[in-house]
Amino acid sequence: MRTAVISFTDAAAVIAGRICSGTEGAEPYDNRNYSGGVKARMGEIFVTYDRIVFVCAVGIAVRLIAPYIADKTSDPAVVAVDDMGRFAISLLSGHIGGANGLALEISSLIGAQPVITTASDGRGIESVDMFAKRCGLAIENMGDAKTLTAIMVNGGAIGFVSETGDRIRYPNISDAGYEGCIYVTSKTSGSYREPRCILRPKNLIVGVGCRKGKSKAEIVNDIGRVFKDNALSIRSIKAITSIDLKRDETGIIEASEYFDCGFIIFSRDEVKGIQDRFAKSAFVESKVGVTSVCEPCVCLAGGEIIVGKTSMDGVTVAVGRMMG
Repeated sequence: MRTAVISFTDAAAVIAGRICSGTEGAEPYDNRNYSGGVKARMGEIFVTYDRIVFVCAVGIAVRLIAPYIADKTSDPAVVAVDDMGRFAISLLSGHIGGANGLALEISSLIGAQPVITTASDGRGIESVDMFAKRCGLAIENMGDAKTLTAIMVNGGAIGFVSETGDRIRYPNISDAGYEGCIYVTSKTSGSYREPRCILRPKNLIVGVGCRKGKSKAEIVNDIGRVFKDNALSIRSIKAITSIDLKRDETGIIEASEYFDCGFIIFSRDEVKGIQDRFAKSAFVESKVGVTSVCEPCVCLAGGEIIVGKTSMDGVTVAVGRMMG
């Protein structure tokens, strides 16, 4: 992660140097070295860096970042350290951005007192957004996450339903009589009690076979169609998988990039080892040397088939869920 460390005085520059020396990817910004000061470059810094450390008064930091604050899901982590190095204050994006962790990191590095004011951390509980970050879950609606976290901060009972082994760190979880419920699911339909928060796990493997030259748009649309027909969230796609013959298939590669997921390749020998478990296609065998592509590849990637092979115009898609 890239970290900008901004200072304004001689004393602050010394502390900034210590932070940069002990933090991988950290870069110093001394306000006195720039025409118009750091303020003139603040917009660029705000969108370029994952983390920003101000060695200055909190008020200065607040005024500098105020015009650029957008959303807790996208804002960088911001920490303010006084120029005597006494306190490291988590200022912005404490959870998702990681400012709370950064404040602790800096405190350990320079011997400062960390100051963390988020309600859940003060009570020693794991907020919904921190749970999601820890387990790589996508939050369907940030407003719902805030609602459930508020229930937890007030000590209320919550329900928790998950298709993965991940579990939120909160002591008051109940199977009945709860005030709100967290659902960790790749399904887009279900009996959800309100208020609720839906979190999407990255646990679906998509097997793809296709005729040579199929475009990204065609493959993306066909995967989307299969997911819609089977009430599955595309936010839960962990990887697309196919046979080695498709290693350089541009449409599949670009579809993987579109879904922001991995692209896993298996050799024909690996596929042949389990192909007898699936429906055979003489046509596919004549073209690629195996009797099936998408379903065996899903299983080889660790998925349990939940949507069998669906054939469209030159594209086949199967979906598996990773268990555990």
